[in-house]
Amino acid sequence: MTSVGASPFLRPSGLSTATRSSPADDGRLHFPPDFLWGAATSAYQIEGAADEDGRTPSIWDTFSATPGRVHHGDTGAIAVDHYHRFRDDVTLMRDLGLTAYRFSVSWPRVQPTGHGPAVERGLDFYRQLVDTLLEAGITPVATLYHWDLPQELEDAGGWPARDTAERFGAYAALVAEALGDRVKRWTTLNEPWCSAFLGYGSGVHAPGRTDPGDALRAAHHLNLGHGHAAAALRATVRDLHLSVSLNLHQVIPLTDSAADAEAARRIDAVGNRIFLGPMLHGRYDEDLLRDTAHLVDWDRLIHSGDAATAHAPLDAVGINYYTPAWVSADGPSSSAVHGTSSASPWPGSESVAFHQPAGPTSTMGWPINADGLFGLLSRVHEERPDLPLLITENGMACEDYPNPEGEVRDPERIAYLHDHLAAVHRALSEGIDVHGYFQWSFMDNFEWAYGYAKRFGMVYVDFATQRRTPKSSAYWYAEVARHGAIPRPEQ
Repeated sequence: MTSVGASPFLRPSGLSTATRSSPADDGRLHFPPDFLWGAATSAYQIEGAADEDGRTPSIWDTFSATPGRVHHGDTGAIAVDHYHRFRDDVTLMRDLGLTAYRFSVSWPRVQPTGHGPAVERGLDFYRQLVDTLLEAGITPVATLYHWDLPQELEDAGGWPARDTAERFGAYAALVAEALGDRVKRWTTLNEPWCSAFLGYGSGVHAPGRTDPGDALRAAHHLNLGHGHAAAALRATVRDLHLSVSLNLHQVIPLTDSAADAEAARRIDAVGNRIFLGPMLHGRYDEDLLRDTAHLVDWDRLIHSGDAATAHAPLDAVGINYYTPAWVSADGPSSSAVHGTSSASPWPGSESVAFHQPAGPTSTMGWPINADGLFGLLSRVHEERPDLPLLITENGMACEDYPNPEGEVRDPERIAYLHDHLAAVHRALSEGIDVHGYFQWSFMDNFEWAYGYAKRFGMVYVDFATQRRTPKSSAYWYAEVARHGAIPRPEQ
């Protein structure tokens, strides 16, 4: 099931996380002994088995089956067949030295219509996955929602409808009851900004709607859904460690002008504070409400008690980071980090221009800038110094392919990981409490609207045969996990 070729970075067998070098031994940058070294995936991107064991369509099944929505007409119907191959995949995780694995639960696999009791066959898959992880000595980290809303709930209004937030809380209770005795680390939502503003604003993600008011309504109800799910988890799971994963934007004004500073403020409001405000502080900032008042009636949208619901106690904040955003007040945009659409994902700030500076990029076209990760860690720490942080996604898409010897060498990804882990180490050295790092992603998979054209994995997947081959970056990361350290930048 796996293919492990020779590597200049680490021999393929005999990996272990049992022994770590002393910080005095090797001159490396060492991380705390209990630091989590993980990788992440999501259900629709890897599981496949789209119509097995009671699962019904999600918004991504519908979206990817719609001509023109996804590159090359790709879908996640088979993906990388993790549903049938999870035991071998967990064995590979263990052999590569991962100490934690972040996965998501498929809502339509567990509760196909978004209402009523759970489907036990769906829950059984996750029970078996968790048991296999624990037997391998890997900490399971479960995400309740990674964008796969049951289609029936979308047909009833989707996230712009308040009822969806309450449905999400009920779904969370079902999953917590089934897995809470074994899973202690939980994430409510993954990247609610994408769910709201790419799904209902620009329409480049499922469900593909383009209404700025609905995008804002969706954001509010995702905040509420987070709160309802948090309450359900706290009512059920003992020794709970609760987080949410946010793809915060490190927004940088293109110039020092007041106009560009104002552009950055506007994007920060609808890109970051629309979730940080309610979740961390129990409020929406007045400038955000003012910027978007012409699109939604906030007085009607926000009900009594909503602030307390969204402001659920957290044990950590997860940060997903790939690249910064450079913005200016006007002029044509030269960057489309979040996909190309005639509709904007920035309601109320559609005129702000996005720019791409000179320098190296990933195959997604995203500028590589590790300083942005340090900036986000610093910013969230300043807002809530009492909350630990996790890097719940970070990684790079590369042009990966096997060489004639069957090896997949990706030195660019190794350099990317090293620099971003160095940024995390810098944050730790400055007193910022970071508990772990999850590489995106464990293996190549269905990359949303890009289909199978972009490869983020530490493990190469031949999509025709489902053969798995660890890349050289996987062996490098295994060494990092084994020693709990990275080489110093000068090395």
